[in-house]
Amino acid sequence: MEHHVIIEKLCSCAKKEGLPQVETYETKEAAEEAAKVQLSFMTANFCGKHTFDVTEVNDHYVIGMLGGCGCGSSDKH
Repeated sequence: MEHHVIIEKLCSCAKKEGLPQVETYETKEAAEEAAKVQLSFMTANFCGKHTFDVTEVNDHYVIGMLGGCGCGSSDKH
């Protein structure tokens, strides 16, 4: 069975970094670890106008955005 890491909404920070919206893994454990790494990267490197969390949905991991996105005008880009 395939397991996915899904970025629920690609904000401009994610698009600028070239992040794929969906990544596929062979094991649930690999997908979970990838989701944690991706969440850490996004939290550390994006504009800071919003935060993210990971939710498990049917053996897949969805990275969701909390709060509004104002990253189109951030100086951190």
